[in-house]
Amino acid sequence: MISEVINTNELHKIDPVFGQLSFDGHEQIVFCNDKDTGLKAIIGIHNTVLGPALGGTRMWQYNNEWEALNDVLRLSRGMSFKSAITGLNLGGGKAVIIGDAKTQKTPELMKRFGEFVHSLSGKYITAEDVGMETSDMDLVREVTPYVTGISEEKGGAGNPSPITAYGVFMGMKAAAKYKFGTDVLEDKSVIVQGIGHVGESLVEHLTNEGAKVIISDINEARLNEVSDKYGATIYRGNDVYSEAVDIYAPCALGATINDATINNIRAKVIAGAANNQLADENKHGQMLKDKGIVYAPDFLINAGGIINVYAELENYGKTEIMRKTENIYNTTLEILSNAEGNDVTTHQAALNIAQGRIDTRKKENMNA
Repeated sequence: MISEVINTNELHKIDPVFGQLSFDGHEQIVFCNDKDTGLKAIIGIHNTVLGPALGGTRMWQYNNEWEALNDVLRLSRGMSFKSAITGLNLGGGKAVIIGDAKTQKTPELMKRFGEFVHSLSGKYITAEDVGMETSDMDLVREVTPYVTGISEEKGGAGNPSPITAYGVFMGMKAAAKYKFGTDVLEDKSVIVQGIGHVGESLVEHLTNEGAKVIISDINEARLNEVSDKYGATIYRGNDVYSEAVDIYAPCALGATINDATINNIRAKVIAGAANNQLADENKHGQMLKDKGIVYAPDFLINAGGIINVYAELENYGKTEIMRKTENIYNTTLEILSNAEGNDVTTHQAALNIAQGRIDTRKKENMNA
């Protein structure tokens, strides 16, 4: 689930944080270490102009600490824009815990991580991400109030994955409307790359609408399980990007749209849940535009999860969660039209709107 693989051989000569290409004026980077529990974590706080930095905690067996740092920098930056473009009064943050979630995660480790979160006094609010479960957030909640995505039994909004998937589905329908003239996905072929919690929920929505769903994942058992459950076709080819489908939905790794894949992509629409899908935002966004591929910006359409956990902070219920998530459809159409009208990439159009909201609030704060 790593956002981008970096060449660590080129990094030993530069400053560890400020010299990173992914560093984008982040306000604060916190390195957390606890020998007793084995915790090694990094919290990235990108921007708090609109509000406290909210973003999930990801536990992953990174190849090295450079990779973990790069991931948290890119992900926290994306959270700033995700909250801004969705109209939430939140900043952008993210955390990564280095380790195997299946074998190294313990209640003690999660509580110790929660203590580090608490030490930031609410500047960063954590939530569930890859390698985490709602039960883990419940453990963190035992030591700090600065956590969302706790179980419904404990007064939380629960697992955000189904809402994330619904937002991606709405964004996909909007992109289809823009490209094909209809948002009805019946008989449209969609390849879903990555069928974790969000990917499976997306498969369910697509199946219910009558789409021709193809699934791809590195986990063979998971492929068979989801295929049996929804009747999806398992992809058995060698190059998922060159598959002749209508829609490509990346829902696992980031940076899958890169120099090695972009010329092979035959889909007419890209709309998925993965973060940081463009390896190089400017270069690859422009290449998609030149190819006539409609790209639904990831930080816009995968915002359902943060809408879900934001409900815990603002005390609104499921009805309002669904209304805000459904509105991703309208925002996506606006972004796509804006991009065409201003002759910019869809990613840039979304980024401009998000950054504009942050800049406006910053001026207001300075003049207050």
